[in-house]
Amino acid sequence: MKKIEAYIRMNKLEEIKLALEEIDIRGMTVSQTRGYGRQKGQTEHFRGSTYALNLVPKNKIEVVVADEDVEEVIATIIEIAQSGELGDGKIFVTEVIDAIRIRTGERGLDAIN
Repeated sequence: MKKIEAYIRMNKLEEIKLALEEIDIRGMTVSQTRGYGRQKGQTEHFRGSTYALNLVPKNKIEVVVADEDVEEVIATIIEIAQSGELGDGKIFVTEVIDAIRIRTGERGLDAIN
């Protein structure tokens, strides 16, 4: 099993959520977060002055999937999130050793399906 963490633009969440549902990814966790990468934040103009905002708002999507589903999930996220501009986000993939459904005690893939 793998855990996929995707940091995406705020306005892409619903579209990505629907696309993942279409490929039968049923569970996800979404968090609002703030950070910066190469763009080093952004600037805003307010009443004639320019202000630097060091942390850009993003949504973080977390899904745990079977190994064979990883590339399809990544491709789906990229297809929707990619604009070609700085700030499109990042995807991280990590190994999941085990998953346990608390209600039933199911483990592994049975716990995430």
